Amino acid sequence: MPETDQAGEQHPDVVWMDGELVPFAEANVHVLSNGLLYGAGVFEGVRCHATDRGPAVFRLDDHLRRLNDSMRIYLAALPHPVEVLAHGVIDTVRANGYSDCYVRPIVWMGPGLDPLAATLHTAIACWPWENYHAGADTAGAIRVKVSSFSRVDANAMPTAAKATGQYLNTFLAKVDALLAGYDEAVLLNSGGMVADGTAENVFAVRDGVITTPPTVDGALGGITRDTVIVLARALGYEVREASLRRSDLYVADEVFLTGTAAGVAPVRDVDGRPPAAGAPGPATQALRRLYADVVGGRVSDWAHWLHYVDGGPVGRGDCQHVVDGALIAAPLLGAVIDERV
Repeated sequence: MPETDQAGEQHPDVVWMDGELVPFAEANVHVLSNGLLYGAGVFEGVRCHATDRGPAVFRLDDHLRRLNDSMRIYLAALPHPVEVLAHGVIDTVRANGYSDCYVRPIVWMGPGLDPLAATLHTAIACWPWENYHAGADTAGAIRVKVSSFSRVDANAMPTAAKATGQYLNTFLAKVDALLAGYDEAVLLNSGGMVADGTAENVFAVRDGVITTPPTVDGALGGITRDTVIVLARALGYEVREASLRRSDLYVADEVFLTGTAAGVAPVRDVDGRPPAAGAPGPATQALRRLYADVVGGRVSDWAHWLHYVDGGPVGRGDCQHVVDGALIAAPLLGAVIDERV
C-alpha cells in the first residue's frame, strides 16, 4: 500500500517511468536535465474518481490530447503514443490501489546542450489529493486576491500550452496570495482583463448569466472549464465566454473557480469583497452537485467521459439524465421523452 513520507504526504508505491512501473524511490531525474534546469517540460493534471463501478479516470482522452498539443506547441513529439500513455495512467492507478486520486503525466527534456538532440522522458504518478485549497471553509469556499503579478503574455510564452516552466508565473502569484492571508490568486493579463487563477479558470455569475474569460485573454483551455460550461448549459444557464474586469468580480452575484485539482470551488470574497449571493450561491451549488454526480458516474448523459480502471462497458444502470435542466432518474426517462414527443 502507498506509504507516507516524513512531511506527512502520502506517496505511491510505484511510478510509471518511460514505459515501466518502478518503485517510488527509484523514480529519479538527472540533476542536469533540461526539465529541471530550465523547466523544459509539459504536463497534465488528471483526476480518478471513486464510483459504484470502481475507480474511473475523468476525460482521460481530452487530457492526453492537450498533453500532445502542448508538445506540438513546443516543437516536440510525445516519446510514447497517446494510447500507451492512456494504458500507463490506468496501470499506475491500478498498481497503487487507489480508488480516488490525482494523476500527473509529465514529459521532460533530459540532459544535453542541444535541445533538438536531448532525450525526452515520461513519467506518470498518482496520489490522493482530497483538499486542494487547505484554507477553504466548511462549505468549500475560498478567499481570492487579484494578484499584482500579471499573467505571462502569449507572445512571451504560449499560454495554450501546459508547460512546467510557465508555472513559475502563477507560483509567484500563489505565494503572494498565501502570504497575504488569501487561499488563491487571480491573474490579470497585460491589458488588465481577468486571465485565470494560478491553476484554475475563473467564472462570474451576474443576473443568472455565467461568464468566463476567453482563452484569448490568457486563460488556459481547462478541461474542467469545458465540463462546467457544458453542464451549466444543460442546467439551463446562459454561459458567455467574454472578457472580465476585476471590478466584474467585485460586483458579481457569484464567483467560482474550476480546475482538475480544485473541482468547482466557490469564492467567498475577492479582495475582501463578498459576492452578492454568498458562497456558494445557487448556480455554484447546482454545478457542484451535478459535477460531483458526473465524475462519480451517476449521470449517464456524460458517461463517455469516464474511463474505468477495471475496464468493461459503460452501463446506464440507475444513472440519472439531464432533461431541461433537471436531473431525471433512468427509469423515468422514457416517460419524460414520451411526454415531449
